[in-house]
Amino acid sequence: MSFNRRYVLGALAAGSVSMVAPRARTMPRGPFTPAPPLPTDLLPGGSQPAAGARPELLKRALAAFDTHAPRLANHSVIGVVDFSAPSHATRLHLLDVASGKVMARHLVAHGHGSDPDNSGWVERFSNKPGSNASSGGSFLTSDIYNGKHGRSRRLVGLDPENSLALDRGIVIHAASYVDTAMAQTQGRIGRSQGCFAVSAQAIHDVLSQLGPGCLLYAGK
Repeated sequence: MSFNRRYVLGALAAGSVSMVAPRARTMPRGPFTPAPPLPTDLLPGGSQPAAGARPELLKRALAAFDTHAPRLANHSVIGVVDFSAPSHATRLHLLDVASGKVMARHLVAHGHGSDPDNSGWVERFSNKPGSNASSGGSFLTSDIYNGKHGRSRRLVGLDPENSLALDRGIVIHAASYVDTAMAQTQGRIGRSQGCFAVSAQAIHDVLSQLGPGCLLYAGK
C-alpha cells in the first residue's frame, strides 16, 4: 500500500472488528505493522483547499501520521476535523490512505467550553477536566462501548494538548443536536461536552470506517 500526499490533497480540493470494552483504558495493542512510507512532496503546486479543510491543517495531519505511525494499528484511514470551519459545515473528513480519496464528510460538534457564546465557531481548545471544551491534536481511536449515547468510540490523546482525553471521557458518539436541518435553519448545530459528536444517521458509518487504531487529527 502506498500513501500519496498529492492524491490526498488533490482529492480534498476536488471535494470528492468492533469490540465491547471490558474496561475504560483498553487500547489497541501491537505488534503493529510499519506505516507506509510517505513521499517528500507534501503540497503540490496549484493544490487548493477543500471546503472547510485548509492545506496547512492537512499538512499537520499528515505530519502527525508520520510521528505517531508506531502507535497506529490501522494505517488505512485518517480522520481530519477542521475546527476552523463553522459547525454547520461538514468538517469531519474521512480519508482513504491508499487512494487518497475522501471517503465521507460529516457534521461534527465541538464542546460548548470552546464556544461559550454558541456562535457555531471554535474559539479555544482545552485539555482541562471540567472545561467541556474540545481538544486539538492527534488522537488514537480505541475501543467501542455502549454508553448513554449508545455505541461510542473511545479516544486516546497522543499529544500534550490532548493527553487527558481518555480521563475526560472524550469519545465519538451520536447526538440529536447534530442535525442537517438544524445546521441549515439555525446556521449551526448543538455543542457537546468536548466530544466529537456526530449525527445519529452517521454514527454507524463513522464508527465502522474510523475503526480502532486509526489517527484522528483535529485542529484550526
